[in-house]
Amino acid sequence: MEGKGSPLWRDRNFMVFWGSQTLSVAGDSFALIAVPLLVLHVTGSVAQMGLLTGLASAASVAAGVFAGVLADRLDRRRLLIWCDLARMALYGIVPVAWAFGPKIWLLYVVLPAAEAIGMVFQVTYVTVVRNLVEPSRITEANGRLGATSAAAGIGGPLLAGVVAGWAGPTAAIAVNAASFGISALGVVMIRFGRQPSAGVRQEGEAPDGQEHQEARGPWREILAGARFLWRQPVLRALTVLLSFFIFLTLGLTDVLIYHLKHDLGQPDGAVGAVLAVAGLGTVAGSLLVGPVRRRLGFGASWIGAIAVAGLAVVGLGTSGGVPAVAAAAAVYLGCVSVAGIASMSLRQQVTPDHLLGRVTSAFWTIHFSLGPAGAAVLTWGAQRHGVAAVCLLAGAACLLIALAAFFTPIRQPNPELSGAAG
Repeated sequence: MEGKGSPLWRDRNFMVFWGSQTLSVAGDSFALIAVPLLVLHVTGSVAQMGLLTGLASAASVAAGVFAGVLADRLDRRRLLIWCDLARMALYGIVPVAWAFGPKIWLLYVVLPAAEAIGMVFQVTYVTVVRNLVEPSRITEANGRLGATSAAAGIGGPLLAGVVAGWAGPTAAIAVNAASFGISALGVVMIRFGRQPSAGVRQEGEAPDGQEHQEARGPWREILAGARFLWRQPVLRALTVLLSFFIFLTLGLTDVLIYHLKHDLGQPDGAVGAVLAVAGLGTVAGSLLVGPVRRRLGFGASWIGAIAVAGLAVVGLGTSGGVPAVAAAAAVYLGCVSVAGIASMSLRQQVTPDHLLGRVTSAFWTIHFSLGPAGAAVLTWGAQRHGVAAVCLLAGAACLLIALAAFFTPIRQPNPELSGAAG
């Protein structure tokens, strides 16, 4: 259970980290809009958008296999800095090269590479939050990071749409590249603590002989996170169900943009505005996840969020006006935020620090493994059969996932206390 600790606003390290990552997320939202717009402007094909999304997700999944080992074995602060600098360089290449003419092939190089490095960053990011704040503040820190990142994501898409409409999508990508530089500078200014000392075995850690045996076998070390997930009933069920959920929803941003541009005939600025309004849902979900979980318990919060998200996906496809599309997207993102933060906080609560990187990496690798195929199928279906049909099927499937969760340990209100999680 969470107790009292020093207020987060008095923690300089957290405040610097919080501010720099919020600006970085705002920059990320520029690429979220700019890259699909570049593809759509040159090819006019939502299937091409889905293919690029799928390849980038596949690269992220592949990187996830090794990301946890890197996060657990290397200096986490330096790893974050190098990831930011590498992504700044990759995205910075696009506007420079595009100045000499459109080069779609370059996006197929840059985006997968940037997503692979981003996976390493995200896995490490999760581990340092636990080492950055007091244990009693983990959920609060996750909520604040999620809420302010989402708030930045509201203004980011709006500005991205304006910048893309005024100066072109490549200018928006340049902003994204600069944001990674800001993120790297922020990490340089802080120090992480509360990491377990070398040679001290934490609760749940393998005995010395077994640990050395795992160290001698790299694949055993990589699979240590997956084994931990499999042995924890709640984490196992969450991993399986969320993997199917990502298959159904990874391509929704592309489908949303296609719906606005193709079906509703909206300009680029409207796309940014809709995603900005939809980001309010993520802010609301991030701020509400703590009180909702305390009041309803983990199971009801997670299952309810997935169920309402499914209904929102159906509404997204059947909405015929821009306000209705924005509202459905906001509800969907809010529910995804509640389910995602609750799931992440539970993993942080029950996983030993020395395994947290590998457990996070294993979860995301498994979680996103079906995503690339899902993005390709969803966008292909939207182009061939229409947005309404694919959203109806995807939403109904999300409701089935919520129903299935009732028959797993996920339904328990406090799995981290009951022992169901480990």
